Amino acid sequence: MTGIRLTAPAPGWAIDADVVVVGSGVAGLTTALRCAAAGLDTVVVTKARLDDGSTRWAQGGIAAALGEGDTPEQHLDDTLVAGAGLCDEEAVRTLVTEGPDAVRRLITTGATFDTTDSGDIALTREGGHHRRRIAHAGGDATGAEISRALVEAVRSAALHTIENALVLDLLTDAEGRTAGVSLHVMGEGQHDGVGAVRAPSVVLATGGMGQVFSATTNPSVSTGDGVALALRAGAEVSDLEFVQFHPTVLFLGADSEGQQPLVSEAVRGEGAHLVDATGTRFMLGQHELAELAPRDIVAKAITRQMHEHGTEHMYLDARHFGARMWEQRFPTILAACRTHGIDPVTEPIPVAPAAHYASGGIRTDLRGRTTVPGLYACGEVACTGVHGANRLASNSLLEGLVFAERIAADIAETRPPRTEPAEAASEGGGEPIALLAPETRTAIQRIMTRGAGVLRSAASLATAAEELEALHRSAAADVDAADPKDAVPGVDAWEVTNLLLVSRVLVAAAREREETRGCHWREDRPDRDDAHWRRHLVVRIAADRTPVVHRTETAAFPPVRAAD
Repeated sequence: MTGIRLTAPAPGWAIDADVVVVGSGVAGLTTALRCAAAGLDTVVVTKARLDDGSTRWAQGGIAAALGEGDTPEQHLDDTLVAGAGLCDEEAVRTLVTEGPDAVRRLITTGATFDTTDSGDIALTREGGHHRRRIAHAGGDATGAEISRALVEAVRSAALHTIENALVLDLLTDAEGRTAGVSLHVMGEGQHDGVGAVRAPSVVLATGGMGQVFSATTNPSVSTGDGVALALRAGAEVSDLEFVQFHPTVLFLGADSEGQQPLVSEAVRGEGAHLVDATGTRFMLGQHELAELAPRDIVAKAITRQMHEHGTEHMYLDARHFGARMWEQRFPTILAACRTHGIDPVTEPIPVAPAAHYASGGIRTDLRGRTTVPGLYACGEVACTGVHGANRLASNSLLEGLVFAERIAADIAETRPPRTEPAEAASEGGGEPIALLAPETRTAIQRIMTRGAGVLRSAASLATAAEELEALHRSAAADVDAADPKDAVPGVDAWEVTNLLLVSRVLVAAAREREETRGCHWREDRPDRDDAHWRRHLVVRIAADRTPVVHRTETAAFPPVRAAD
């Protein structure tokens, strides 16, 4: 434990459970349903409403070897190639072999996927896949359908849910083992203000941290809260430098900030072309899969074209689809484009890369266990080793499904006893971290976009690190001042403080990795260097709040615990 916590009032109420699951996407709700089915008293905590996480924004689908002629081995090969030498092969093999049955169980839970005329699941292709293996729903509304089915199942099972709640910090017992979480509930309801859910098993399924950048496909709730909580609790994170920028995000203008509309990779999977302003396809000859190359390759190609042409975007041309295909296969994207004055039926779509997915996160083993006893992580917040340096398209929903089931099985098997939180933790003790003023959020996002975005260098990262540290020092100095003007504890201040912590750790890792690999692109180190950098970067926060970066000796993940 670091002894670091967010500045917040002591919990004014508490409830007890066997398991608390933080997050309501595919990873969180699947874990909760499986835990409840095993007879565990399960509480779900979510930051907004149950269906407001990243899962419902997933357009493309869920990848699994479900089609005729496809095999888990082929899915494994495509995943390893996309991961650029840093995937954990055992984790990937677990994903692709257990994935098909996990998808079938999702269907029995109530999710309905699009089917062919013969009644089989309709499958499409996306970048990096050599076969059609992406199952989708509602054309391009897969995440929304999965979220709907899981939310209905949770409500039917009458699980205890706490909505509109920001989780603050981990509670631990006298032995340093997980004993629950502190949280703040916004608005009126059964619980209000700062409280605690006391449980011996905590599952973080809090999603991503795309809001550290100015433009992202992530919803506004994706502020890295789970990674920040885990770091303060003493957990290790890994591969945080590998942030995937989705190549084709609807370009709304150079000054646009916040969540941006995604143009799914499935549009390219169905035959759309990337072109410049003259209509010339520029992916031909750059990769054997052209527009369906892995995402890092496509994002880099678009960025290079933007630099060469002096423009702020390229185009995705799918006019040849015709109105009927757009309306039936991609109704969500069609509506989003038309809302912003673009009609894909008659004109190319302006697109540019934007922050999309964190391939790294809280380091776990194959049962979702972190380096803190009793603390689990699942979904985008976790680093299982599946994604390596660059996530293969549509593997994220599958990872959430597969590892959620594994976490639930582990908790059901071990059934750790409930223990009391240590007095300091339950009363808000420990060393409070300086909170930032809410308006600092925009400054952090701009620092990260300039210095640690799609294209990075030693100089840009050094500047970003310096500017982030200046914000950190300024907040700390204000706390120690005779007349402090530190931010008032509250959701906005807690979120921006989390954003600063994960940004500092991300930049520390990106500065350390002096090569280009996967979605980490160093213009001053343009080559991949397997001899020195086919390694993982593991980061923790020291008691003085400094990121400590450790490079592994091999490409294999070290054990999560010595006993493993």
